[in-house]
Amino acid sequence: MTEAGAAAVSELRDLGAALREWAPHGVGVVRVLARHGFGTVESGQLVAATAGGPVAGSLYRGALDDAVLPLARAAVAGADTREAHVAEAAAVDAGLACAGGATLLGHPLPAAQAGALGEALEREVPAALVSTVRGSGAVVLAGPELEAVHGSLGTAELDEQAASAARGLLRRGATATERVQAGDDELLVDIWVPVPSVLVAGAGAIGEALVAQAELLGWGARTETGLDAVHAAVAAFTDADVLVLLDHAPAFDVVLVDALRRGRGFIGALGSRRTQAARRERLIAAGLTEEELARLHGPVGLDLGARTPAETAVSIVAQVVAARSGRTGSALAATDGRIG
Repeated sequence: MTEAGAAAVSELRDLGAALREWAPHGVGVVRVLARHGFGTVESGQLVAATAGGPVAGSLYRGALDDAVLPLARAAVAGADTREAHVAEAAAVDAGLACAGGATLLGHPLPAAQAGALGEALEREVPAALVSTVRGSGAVVLAGPELEAVHGSLGTAELDEQAASAARGLLRRGATATERVQAGDDELLVDIWVPVPSVLVAGAGAIGEALVAQAELLGWGARTETGLDAVHAAVAAFTDADVLVLLDHAPAFDVVLVDALRRGRGFIGALGSRRTQAARRERLIAAGLTEEELARLHGPVGLDLGARTPAETAVSIVAQVVAARSGRTGSALAATDGRIG
């Protein structure tokens, strides 16, 4: 993991510890309802505060602190929104790509929800915070499947929609901030998912390039060559984990069978089309269904015209990023949706 990635993980842990400590005393949080500008920024940004005391977390590298900090402290008592803008010079000084603005939502986070979210962030397990865009109600979901639910949005129907939206985002395996329509209401969903970890199964130049590329992205990465070690690692996969199988030996089919049946993580396998066809026949013979086989990314990687090991590694991690975001990997110029 890169230094920047380690710092982000550490900041989330610190935020979690603060939430747990402050939960009994009243906590206000500030979240991002909408933004324009700033360049590419991270999702799941959150600031928490007590009414008159310390603040934890950050939004946009602190560039909006003049608006964020008083809003966070006031949010202990009730929900409110605020517009904030940063000029070009101040944004660049803070480490952002360009000027921008944001609509900020501040709202109370009750003790049970604050404690649950704090524990999840501190332990690095998946967690989600859902409220209406007005800041009414708050639900925290935590655990590998977001199975533990704390709080309510006021009705069973809204609570069910909140859980469904958060768990749907969890399947992407990435930290995200999204607004989701729920009948006549609109929900703001923040979800935090642990940083991906890439398991390279097999040795070689492509594997070395993959590890280097994963580290550049701030992901965890390691290489295993033994069947037992790979099998054990994949058995513990979460949705955030990635397997790239380089070894073509049929002995590794058992890993793919178990992984595809569990349906957890990104499962990719390198190899020519002939290799993929032979592997597919063996997996069908082992009892996999077409639905299960559809989860296998093979040949793994996007069609970038890669030739070198480094270029192949780029094509593979690009497909992982696209899959985690629910995208196809099309050129931005060929799409008309939101960038990022």
